[in-house]
Amino acid sequence: MDPKTILAVLNSEDDMTRVLDCAFPLASRFGAYLIGLHAEALPLPQATPLGFPDVEFIQTSAEAARERSARMKTLFDERTRREGASAEWQSMHGYSAGTEVFPLRAARAADLVVVQQADPSSGLVPYPDNEALLFETGRPVLFVPYAVDVDARFRKVLVAWNGSPEAARAAFDALPFILAAESTEIVCVDPRSSAVEDAEVSGVDIAEALSRHGARVSLFTDMSTGLSPGDALENRITETASDLLVMGAYSQSWLKEFFFGGATRTLLRSMPTATLMSR
Repeated sequence: MDPKTILAVLNSEDDMTRVLDCAFPLASRFGAYLIGLHAEALPLPQATPLGFPDVEFIQTSAEAARERSARMKTLFDERTRREGASAEWQSMHGYSAGTEVFPLRAARAADLVVVQQADPSSGLVPYPDNEALLFETGRPVLFVPYAVDVDARFRKVLVAWNGSPEAARAAFDALPFILAAESTEIVCVDPRSSAVEDAEVSGVDIAEALSRHGARVSLFTDMSTGLSPGDALENRITETASDLLVMGAYSQSWLKEFFFGGATRTLLRSMPTATLMSR
């Protein structure tokens, strides 16, 4: 089912253009309603050396936040008129707890969430919790890399498949993109035999299911040869020039992930191409 409500989470002026360059074309392609959302975090109250509330600091910070939000709204409205899109702007101001809750609430009512991959050099305080959008909303999240240009037509799709419920959800959440793509490759990294499936046929069922929808699908089995699954996927993305990665978001125990890492976290940090994740 094509997305009809797309939420573009805009953390700052710096990521705004990159996110909207992806969100507006998608809204146009699917005839979707686009919501641009910005949550402005106000600083916690500060005290002067004498212990009194620093009123001037609070007022100055609040005014800067209002001005920044107003500039972003103006840019969004201008882009909406230029695109002829059906869209609206939403914004809020609050302390850190409020700014985390508001995007989550809005995301749960959207078919698709578009947000830029967290940029560690952005200097945003507090740092945007994009992983919360993924793990706490139940909605597919399309991450736009902060260092890689994105072509929202997504001609070549790569689906990371490990047979998990998360991978299945992601594959079918991405069906509108898969059907429109010129090609889709199902990639299984180090498949293992189980009680219900042999490693040799891993990925066949999902490839056949997507093909029945009319998708142009191929199947590829990759052996990591000592690499992490995330690194193996990155290599395959480069080899195939894929412009959209689709994968389930799953977490291991914190201790195992601390020592060995996880494909989800690896891709969230490096992200060589636009990435759609579902949980």
